[in-house]
Amino acid sequence: MDSALVLAAALAVFLVVFVKTEIGLYLVIFSMLLSPQFGSGGGTIAEGRRILVRSEDVLLLVVAFSWLAKTAVNKELGLAVKTPLNRPILAYVAATAIATLIGYATGTVAGVGGLFYVLKYVEYFIVYYMVVNNLVDRRQAWRLVTAAFLTAVIVSLIGMTQIPSGQRVSAPFEGKDGEPNTFGGYLLLLMAVAGGIALETARLRIRALCLGLVGLMSIPFMFTLSRTAYVGVIPALVAMTVLSSRRRVMVAALAVALVASPLVMTLFPGTVMKRVRYTFEPERGQPTIRVGAVGFDPSTSARLISIKQAFEGFTQRPIFGYGVTGFAFMDQQFARTLVETGIVGLAAFLGLLWALLKAGVGSLRALRDPEERGLALGFVAGTVGLLGHALGANTFIIVRIMEPFWFFAAIVIVLPGLAAAEAPAPRAIPAHPLRRFA
Repeated sequence: MDSALVLAAALAVFLVVFVKTEIGLYLVIFSMLLSPQFGSGGGTIAEGRRILVRSEDVLLLVVAFSWLAKTAVNKELGLAVKTPLNRPILAYVAATAIATLIGYATGTVAGVGGLFYVLKYVEYFIVYYMVVNNLVDRRQAWRLVTAAFLTAVIVSLIGMTQIPSGQRVSAPFEGKDGEPNTFGGYLLLLMAVAGGIALETARLRIRALCLGLVGLMSIPFMFTLSRTAYVGVIPALVAMTVLSSRRRVMVAALAVALVASPLVMTLFPGTVMKRVRYTFEPERGQPTIRVGAVGFDPSTSARLISIKQAFEGFTQRPIFGYGVTGFAFMDQQFARTLVETGIVGLAAFLGLLWALLKAGVGSLRALRDPEERGLALGFVAGTVGLLGHALGANTFIIVRIMEPFWFFAAIVIVLPGLAAAEAPAPRAIPAHPLRRFA
């Protein structure tokens, strides 16, 4: 009965999206953080984790197939719009897949874990191409952005209800233990985007609304107690300061915050400050990494030890690495990419990030509408912030961060083209009557 109900729902979504693809985009946006997960119940596949399928995965698959069917029927729609990221994305996916296939061939990757992880990596690129291929005008783009912010409001309110429990706040439907670092990275990105719009807009109503969003999201953000997310705030603010047209405002605000930092610190909840101080509190009997006289807590020390192990493993297989899930688990994006996919995979990954930042800054410079400039600014700042987050997490392979991330990437990259298409054509200036006789 349940299977028949799921099949009927999937068919209904397929037909609706086939008729109007934009509805499918809204469904995907809301499902990014609001979709229940289902466990396989059949042991682990890799890194001690089970196969987890979310309703979002099924929905995205159905929407994607409906979109493909629509493009097959209507040849004019096209399958892939040309963007600056097409080749870097292809190179990254190819490098990851080849490294994993080599891992299967050499025995470092076992079971279906590597395959499922690679498919998960590809999933968020589907979001990017669906948005890129189906945006038709700027009003539609802002409707989708509004839906993304509404989702952030909902999950932030749900997160706030978790605060009285004393547990670290995480996104809904994350299972028993939750994933606070994932939620922290997601909120970091959304706060940066909202903050960028607030900074660039000339409309007080929009600025107040976006600052309200930042304030709302900052509450569950603090109570994630995610130190990697806290770290990401610093580079995000620096990027926003450097790239903003209101640079002086940002510099003044940061200077005031720095001078008043002792007072500002007293405003943070005690649990937040305790979590930050814990970073420098080693525990007896636990592996501890020290830098001079400073010792780190077990969690931070474990990350640093895993980075050292990754470099040692890299020297043994430097070209394509061990394949995805072919090495020990580690919570550090760059070290993990290096040891799993080698220098080829790391180069492809860094090349993709460079192309993305370059395209984002290009959109920022090309756009003239203040809110659209703010959207591009916030996305670039959010990307830089996530690079800081990635120092202590596998940020760029976490689906619940990357799906919203690539959604905003698509919007920012497409906006300049939409703005140019909607710009009124310059009117020809009539010649002065006396010039005829000149």
